[in-house]
Amino acid sequence: MEKERETLQAWKERVEHELDVVVAFWLEHSHDQEHGGFFTCLGRDGQVYDDLKYVWLQGRQVWMYCRLYRKLERFRRPELLNAAKAGGEFLLRYARVAPPAKKCAFVLTRDGRPVKVQRTIFSECFYTMAMNELWRVTGDAQYQSEAVEMMDQIVHWVREDPSGLGRPQLPGAPAAESMAVPMMLLSLVEQLGEADDELAGSYAELGDWCARRILRHVQRGGQAVLENVSEDGEGLSGCLGRHQNPGEDTRPTLPEPSPGHALEAGWFLLRHAVRRGDPKLRAHVIDKFLLLPFRSGWDPDHGGLFYFQDADGLCPTQLEWAMKLWWPHSEAMIAFLMGYSESGDSALLNIFYQVAEYTFRQRYLQSHPRQDSPLKQGTRSSKGITCYKVTWQFRDPEYGEWFGYLNREGKIALTIKGGPFKGCFHVPRCLAMCEEMLSDLLSRLAPASAPAPALSARSPPADPARRGAE
Repeated sequence: MEKERETLQAWKERVEHELDVVVAFWLEHSHDQEHGGFFTCLGRDGQVYDDLKYVWLQGRQVWMYCRLYRKLERFRRPELLNAAKAGGEFLLRYARVAPPAKKCAFVLTRDGRPVKVQRTIFSECFYTMAMNELWRVTGDAQYQSEAVEMMDQIVHWVREDPSGLGRPQLPGAPAAESMAVPMMLLSLVEQLGEADDELAGSYAELGDWCARRILRHVQRGGQAVLENVSEDGEGLSGCLGRHQNPGEDTRPTLPEPSPGHALEAGWFLLRHAVRRGDPKLRAHVIDKFLLLPFRSGWDPDHGGLFYFQDADGLCPTQLEWAMKLWWPHSEAMIAFLMGYSESGDSALLNIFYQVAEYTFRQRYLQSHPRQDSPLKQGTRSSKGITCYKVTWQFRDPEYGEWFGYLNREGKIALTIKGGPFKGCFHVPRCLAMCEEMLSDLLSRLAPASAPAPALSARSPPADPARRGAE
């Protein structure tokens, strides 16, 4: 029991420290003081390399700042709230392409002019999340009104008439349902219904509908979670039918599988099962949306989660299929820690440790460092200078935040910290949620005989692997 507590405490300290570092990066580098909103195309050191603004990332950052402000005492700071409000006002002014119509742009210029519209619901979903969280931290009814109205529009597009999205109905296109759509709606049901019995009641049927639609994506006799199924819940032919989505790609259809999206759907469904008081659903979700995709998606040779796979074992068509990306590992950390927290199954906790250790890992490789490399140099041995590359799986202790894109071996492929798809969302959400869950788990255990030593303000927490994590 004491060893378990020490390991949990070590990981709590580590994710808490890392969350502080990650948030500091975005506070320092992403705020557009002239036009409002946030820069997300940031290089390794935070330098802005493109000033285009992606609406879904604007909404995510507003949501993240509000969530941190509301949930964690140390982030209840005016700079965070003021930045969230400024980002919200930018969205109110510029996100919708032709107000009062609800369709949002996907990309805006720095000063808010539309550049691109996508024929999906995802910009609108994160707009809704941002507005609801702003209402929760400010009490301003305008934000909640925006959230509820946009939610009604999204539901209309999904369940009644998708024509407003602008996607043509082509005669050769299969009538497919992507798991991403009911997933996002289920997330919104939880978001808007939190501590609001009236809205929770009005969205209860929608939440159950979303859960049923997601569960239909368990296919192949229960041996695969596929991203696309037919409208009646059956498998599809070809690449489209073998795909398990990488999740955050906004292309309407993708042909190959990755465990990341199933894991994210898994913890969405876990929360739904808890809200509904359904232990049978909880057990099914752990089996099919956590353990199954992890077992098929973990790279046995190099560690980490593959980005794409083919459900039939064929060669994936995506060039990046074997890469290791930041967000599936973030979702895996959340999913397995939540699974353990809700079930008490120690196997899930061990998988959390496995993913977290991969994600936080440093490696030292003998090398000849280049001046332009993001990797560091070396030590002196008795035989002279020995140079090393100090490589990180995702974390960047020098500049903060995480690298998003690694190759199969876990080496940094792209040094950017943000872009059209990576912003202030998956990493801080993962770290904040894990911190909260670890705190809750520690509170369930008997107190340690002596308090843990205080962390130095200058030094990161000790590596939990050195404290016996397996």
